[in-house]
Amino acid sequence: MKKKSITGKPAAERYTLDTYAVLSYLRDEFCADEVASLLQAGKSGKALLYFFWINLGEVYYIVQRRAGHDTARGTLEIIKEWPIQLVLPSGQDILSAGDVKAKYPLSYADAFAVALARSKHAFLVTGDMEFKKPEEDGIVKIKWLKNG
Repeated sequence: MKKKSITGKPAAERYTLDTYAVLSYLRDEFCADEVASLLQAGKSGKALLYFFWINLGEVYYIVQRRAGHDTARGTLEIIKEWPIQLVLPSGQDILSAGDVKAKYPLSYADAFAVALARSKHAFLVTGDMEFKKPEEDGIVKIKWLKNG
């Protein structure tokens, strides 16, 4: 049963996208349909979607390495049009990501994704198995994308 908001309507599910999810969608990989469904839910107001600027920077450099600067800039503009809230990290977010990074062998950007999911009380959307241990430890809730 979904929680209800103060208006009596079902509360929107909350999701934080990680770089894995975004790149899988952009590359039209095996789990692109799952990400597309979340984006549609965000567009219709059935879900709230979040993405840290830190993780957007990670997408940017990965795309730039593979396809060049112009393609990377174009990709940023596409993502900015998605029904997601791009979040700038606060000082508390930075320290929270540092706490995650100190305990788990995640990339620094992935630690930010965990911190954002925690602060927004959201599921982290990923297929990256490096998040398995933080999930097992109850640090973050995961919406797992299928692995192919």
